[in-house]
Amino acid sequence: MDDGIRPAQLYRLQQSDLTNLMTKFSSLQQHFNRYLVVGGFPELALSSDDTLSQRMLREDVVDKVIKRDILTLFNVRNPLQLEKVFLYLCMNSSNLINISAMAKELDSMNKITLLNYIRFLKEANLIYISDPIGIDGKGILKRKPKIYVADAAIRNAVLMLEDVITDPNEMGIMVETTVYKHIAAFYYTTNAQVGYYRKLKENEKEVDVVVELPAARILCEVKYRGNSRIPETDAIIELANDESKKTRGALVITKRAEDYGVTAHHTRIPVVRIPAPAFLYLLGHAEKEGYVAKM
Repeated sequence: MDDGIRPAQLYRLQQSDLTNLMTKFSSLQQHFNRYLVVGGFPELALSSDDTLSQRMLREDVVDKVIKRDILTLFNVRNPLQLEKVFLYLCMNSSNLINISAMAKELDSMNKITLLNYIRFLKEANLIYISDPIGIDGKGILKRKPKIYVADAAIRNAVLMLEDVITDPNEMGIMVETTVYKHIAAFYYTTNAQVGYYRKLKENEKEVDVVVELPAARILCEVKYRGNSRIPETDAIIELANDESKKTRGALVITKRAEDYGVTAHHTRIPVVRIPAPAFLYLLGHAEKEGYVAKM
């Protein structure tokens, strides 16, 4: 594989070259599914017992990190409250979080306490906080974070979910969580901001993941479903077509191995469909080759 191939630049490839590349990645699906279930920790990934792996992951996260490490490090006085907060965030991974509504649902928890618990979980690397990025300066949703569990497998283990691979809704949550995690990790050592875009108006148009670089933006929309078609009025299409937004790459993350290629939309920056396993492989390859801040 050409070491210079990067996800956001796939639109530069000839269709035949893109087809050859995607064909090579078609065998990754089964490995991708297992990664979503048990995660990438070497000891667990090499185990042949997925049930045992999930139990070990649950014990490591809940018993060691939450019940011991965070309590000691931040002097948490009510461990049960902290566990409830993490459970709530696991259940709502990839969703917008309304702090007031969340506090009310958690037995009218004090908002300051709740915000502190969220900060503790973030500093313990158990969650990511995705803030809104204002691309057009107006009409942007008032500040509400999206919160992702740091690893889809942790979410599965904590919620003790079964047969998630056959559940379309759960798969959508897991894949968006995983895509955000890997993009955030890719840009971790840079000054890029990784967040999301959403408007209150126009049916709350949204782009799941936006990377804001000093002089450009990269857009990623997760459509992990049988039909990844997006309309002309979709936010990612509008932003890819607007020269003032300085978009450098626009990707739609898809489900099916054959669902790839430049969309039919006529945009300034072509919008490219790419299956999730191929996207994550190419992103990891770019990181391995040292393409810092060059997705």
